[in-house]
Amino acid sequence: MKKKILSSLMCMTLAASSLIGCGNAASTETPAQTDTPAAETTTEETKAEDTKTADTASDTASGDKVTLSIYTQYADDDTKVPYDYAVEQLKEAYPNVELNLIVQAQDDGQTLKTLAATGQLPDIYQASTDIINTFRESNQIMVLNDVAKSTGFLDKLYDANKDLAYAEDGNIYAFPFSGQEYVLWYYNKALFKDNGLEVPQTYDDLLKCIETFKAKDITPLALFGQEGWNTAAAYDVIATRYAAGGIKALDEGSAKVSDEGYVKAAKKLEELVAAGLFQNDATTTNYDQASEKFLSGQAAMFINGQWYIEDATKALGDDVDWMFYPAEDAASYEAGKSAFSGGGSASGFAVNPDSANAALAAEVAEFITEKYCEAKVMYRHNPLVAIDTGKEPDSEYPAMMKKLSDTLPSITSTTKFTWGLTNSTFNDAIQSESQGLVSGQFTADEFVQDIEDTMD
Repeated sequence: MKKKILSSLMCMTLAASSLIGCGNAASTETPAQTDTPAAETTTEETKAEDTKTADTASDTASGDKVTLSIYTQYADDDTKVPYDYAVEQLKEAYPNVELNLIVQAQDDGQTLKTLAATGQLPDIYQASTDIINTFRESNQIMVLNDVAKSTGFLDKLYDANKDLAYAEDGNIYAFPFSGQEYVLWYYNKALFKDNGLEVPQTYDDLLKCIETFKAKDITPLALFGQEGWNTAAAYDVIATRYAAGGIKALDEGSAKVSDEGYVKAAKKLEELVAAGLFQNDATTTNYDQASEKFLSGQAAMFINGQWYIEDATKALGDDVDWMFYPAEDAASYEAGKSAFSGGGSASGFAVNPDSANAALAAEVAEFITEKYCEAKVMYRHNPLVAIDTGKEPDSEYPAMMKKLSDTLPSITSTTKFTWGLTNSTFNDAIQSESQGLVSGQFTADEFVQDIEDTMD
């Protein structure tokens, strides 16, 4: 698996120069607040970035056309709708600015790292916590403290999301547009009903569902395992049934993958893989392919974030819902309803400090972030955004979002998405090793041992 990763990185290096020129062009066409935890001491690097930011007025006042490259997701309605809305709003606020969209590759940040290594980093780019930690070491990400303050972004941040804006060193490197997010286990209610199945609460129930669906040539659960975060999430939802901290505790070092709960989770996932929970080509299946299987009724279940609620409802209507994660027994199932996979992270839109228009790019990145939040609330019916937009949805929230909203007060713990992990070594390991476990190439023991060896 490690050879496979190294080979993939070599391919990314070869592909980076062609990718940077092939992006789709997109012409641009409050709650009570608390004190922010920003670092008190400003470094020389931070001062330099603040000086760049102060020059923004001269950039915009000149009236000259400026084209900024932006590297971000643009794959489905949850990413296209916010981006298109932000572009339209940008035309009015910054008529001299045009955006050149480079569509983010579905490769867990490898292409972006390659672009940075080859000196082709876009002006604005979507950065995960892993990217932030990597790029701040190489000075390839701009400190945005002053921009966040001068634009009013900090004043709009919900109290619960204050920590999401700041990296470990107390600086802001990206404007977050998402608040706390959750991994949901979706299911097709019609397929369950037609096959006489109840929503599985225990793993024995789930095994029965797998057997029934496979006999009808229906994929029990479509996984887009080509993306390591999805296979890591599949492991994490099971791990939370045995250890509520999930992969977050492993990332922070407060738990070890060799601890009993994590070993049990690996063995349970191994058992479910052998039973046929996922499609045979799960680790070579991308998001579009897996989503199509679920929305077309070829798959009975699907694991994704809560952002998928809108698309699933649009396609399946009342025939789709999400379930609480199955557990070992009925008691564990009930107790586990308060522990969710997912969480928040200091990720969002970041800026290349070496951009010819770095100050303007920083201001535009903040503007786009605000518009993303607005679009998610208004058109994606997703209230789980980072800031108070003052906007209302254009229609009632879908039933699944209402159900999640009603559940939020009872949630006592969350874990993390892989893009929120702070230990890059563990991040790489959990993604690659979970892909191996899901593919059936690794046993649970090998999964545990490989991660242990990597962390050692």
